[in-house]
Amino acid sequence: MSETINTATTASSLSDTSTWLPLDGLAPGFDANKGPSVADLAGRTVVVENPGGTVITHRFGPDRVDWDYAAAPDDPHGDEQGADDYEAFAVDDELYYVQFHSQVRPGDAVSLLLDMRSGHALSVVTTIGSDPTAVPRVTQSFVAGRIRGVDENGPAPAPTTSLVGRRAVWVYSSEHAYEHVYLSPHWYTWQCLSGPELGLADTDENSTYQLRPGIYVFAWREKVIPCASVTVADHRDAHRLRSHGVLFGLDSTGQAPTHFTFGAWGRLLSTTVHPPGLDPAGPAAAQES
Repeated sequence: MSETINTATTASSLSDTSTWLPLDGLAPGFDANKGPSVADLAGRTVVVENPGGTVITHRFGPDRVDWDYAAAPDDPHGDEQGADDYEAFAVDDELYYVQFHSQVRPGDAVSLLLDMRSGHALSVVTTIGSDPTAVPRVTQSFVAGRIRGVDENGPAPAPTTSLVGRRAVWVYSSEHAYEHVYLSPHWYTWQCLSGPELGLADTDENSTYQLRPGIYVFAWREKVIPCASVTVADHRDAHRLRSHGVLFGLDSTGQAPTHFTFGAWGRLLSTTVHPPGLDPAGPAAAQES
């Protein structure tokens, strides 16, 4: 006897976003493929100077960073100091990804990319907004800077369209796997291939910066679940992609911040080549983003 499947019921259950898993519900086991944290920065002081004149001093211990934010006169952030637990990941030779959740500003999480070889830095601050009706609720700001005392060489981190047209699968654990389709400088589509979100999919905002050839910061902001992510993705080997990242947003109550790091192994599935004049990575698309 053949099995009857009610496709309408299945579709409606997947489309009912009120039943989607909250961020803290995703956390258990999602970090199984996280890379090892490193202590390379322990005992070092790293000073990042932003183009506007703001200077941020980071004094790294084995697992805590003391930071001092000296704001430029026109920086609305203002002066601030703090100390937070951090994790550091070695992305490439002398290229580090540092992640911490600010206790001074619990609604902020900081992703710091430090290229000790080129002297360039990129700071990404992910912020939970106060307006529950805002879409997306969690936003991000990106500031490229320079590392004091390290000679600058090579291009600074900058937005790139290099990922547009690619389709990749990312495996976060033995249970969690997702497909990404990089549509344009502003949008990407994800779908869950395995795990508690199996069958779910959406198209969300993204931003992509190049750190080194083939190594990118890929960040996204979800509109259904109040969360955002920053990942550092190494695409140099299409058969063995590697990423390190963080998810930050609100828990199931909609009140408390949830912050956790993860990692993934990936593989390039395909690359779409658009005809001339219809390329979403072209100048018109970049201006619209």
